[in-house]
Amino acid sequence: MSIVRAGSKAEALRLLASEQALGLELDYETGWQDAIELGRLGEKRGIKVQYRGQESVAVRTPEALQAGLGRPKTTFRQRNLYCQFDLGLLADRDLLDLEAKATRLGDYILAGHLLRDVDAVWA
Repeated sequence: MSIVRAGSKAEALRLLASEQALGLELDYETGWQDAIELGRLGEKRGIKVQYRGQESVAVRTPEALQAGLGRPKTTFRQRNLYCQFDLGLLADRDLLDLEAKATRLGDYILAGHLLRDVDAVWA
């Protein structure tokens, strides 16, 4: 048993009924509206249900930032991309392009020293 991700309310209900998980993460736009109802259902089955609107990603290199923003986004969540490298290593134009792409995806590029908790790492 593990933590599973639901991309819709219907999927969340199916996963709760299967009782195959210890935790369920609601990863869709209206998940916050369903969190209480689904949380009560999950509680009855011993499954913790949570909604998170953001995730923190530690980005190790400029290449990892470019590659990560180039891949299809598989989460609804806003990603805070904490760069663990000197952003000055990027040419101004490249940084502007990456920031524009991140903004279109609903993400933010941030300085690495602001990072507190890590949900994922782009190496």
